[in-house]
Amino acid sequence: MALSALSTTTTLSNRSPNPILFSSFTKKSQFLTKQTRPRNRKNFSLTVRSVAAPPTKTEPNQSPEVERNEIDEEFDDESSSSKFSWRDHWYPISLIEDLNPSLPTPFQLLGREIVLWFDNSNSQWVAFDDKCPHRLAPLSASPEGPEARAVGSPRACATRFPTLVSQGLLFVWPDENGWEKANASKPPILRTLVDRRKALNYDLCTRRDLFYGYDTLMENVSDPSHIDFAHHKVTGRRDRAKPLPFKMDSRGPWGFSGANEGNPRISSKFIAPCYYINKVEIDTKLPIVGDQKWVIWICSFNVPMSPGKTRSIVCSARNFFQFTVPGPEWWKVVPRWYEHWTSNKVYDGDMIVLQGQEKVFLAETEQGGDINKQYTSLTFTPTQADRFVLAFRNWLRRHGNGEPEWFTKSSQPLPSTVLSKRQMLDRFEQHTLKCSSCKGAYEGFKTWQKILIGATVVFCATSGIPSDIQLRVILAGLAVVSAGLAFAVNRLEKNFVFVDYVHAEID
Repeated sequence: MALSALSTTTTLSNRSPNPILFSSFTKKSQFLTKQTRPRNRKNFSLTVRSVAAPPTKTEPNQSPEVERNEIDEEFDDESSSSKFSWRDHWYPISLIEDLNPSLPTPFQLLGREIVLWFDNSNSQWVAFDDKCPHRLAPLSASPEGPEARAVGSPRACATRFPTLVSQGLLFVWPDENGWEKANASKPPILRTLVDRRKALNYDLCTRRDLFYGYDTLMENVSDPSHIDFAHHKVTGRRDRAKPLPFKMDSRGPWGFSGANEGNPRISSKFIAPCYYINKVEIDTKLPIVGDQKWVIWICSFNVPMSPGKTRSIVCSARNFFQFTVPGPEWWKVVPRWYEHWTSNKVYDGDMIVLQGQEKVFLAETEQGGDINKQYTSLTFTPTQADRFVLAFRNWLRRHGNGEPEWFTKSSQPLPSTVLSKRQMLDRFEQHTLKCSSCKGAYEGFKTWQKILIGATVVFCATSGIPSDIQLRVILAGLAVVSAGLAFAVNRLEKNFVFVDYVHAEID
């Protein structure tokens, strides 16, 4: 499903809930918004909710030494820190097209168990605390949903959270007491102002549940330099890797933004708590058509589910090679699930590397230290290519209290410390079962495999019956072809389940 970059249909439940389940939400509220624009970036704009403190500015054309000293001073300085409220924000839970309105969908958000449900009576998505007030059983296990109205006591009602549908995504506000704040704000808009002559839609939207922490994922998406190395022959090439000297434009409790100069030019912006956008501009020259400016937008929501587990939702777009991406147009024949094979390769390429990194950080800070305070002493990040990584760690330390504000924090070990490689790379549980396109394609592949195996058996059984030698040869040949196709389908089907990823084997 393509997300429109220029128009957004937004619906919001805007009344505080009564102690009756499924109270009606019919009014639309005017959102209080603030336009935040990085300095000297005419084509880079996002709508975000206002923040308490204005961003600070950095001077242009600073030398690497000056910028490095500035970062060091930031890590030592606590005077300008102001705390960030993790619970007073919208968090995307899923693409609407991947939600089944006939079934409850359980989810973790900031360590809190919630369940999503489609309220047919009001034609809207709702979110509840995933426990029945009766005997605390999970509501997500109920076939009827949270609709019991046995008694009039408020204790008999499940806790409900504000929900909002915007840009093809379902957002949840994790604090049941935050209805007024939720009504006065909205999430960042996936807006692209690439070319006034041509609107740019989001060609690919995907998501995956990752078994490493929010801070590990955010650090990784803050480092565009890793793409050519970590995703060789998937979305980058090692022989094309080059230094990317980033400079900061602005920063504050709201997040930070910056860009590099040169080709490619990457403009990045982090909007707390979980939104990150990269705009990549590439000047190239092609035969016949001449000079071209390719633009790629990569917008990601990195949602903290629980300690050591994060959901990544990525929407990307580009203004070139449109025929090779999914879309509603008749000439866009590439299915969405096929593009997800590529995105899952990207996730796999990061998974094992980040699992190892998280283990090392945990070992270095197991005495209860804050990794964000020790980051510059544990790692070697001296160049301007590391600016955004350091900026995120600095934001998390100064404003984010070192980690997300969990509602409940388990004493269990982090998944990355106990899961096997096979479990870490389990595409089926992390993606396929939660993606409507991939789940449907997986079931289709299974059906075709059964048909082809059956055809192989039939052709083999009947190939010896006819007296005509030529007919026997034809049946035997069909048996071989159907067996070969069944084997090929089986191999392709593994792209939905598990594919081992070894960086050293990718030359």
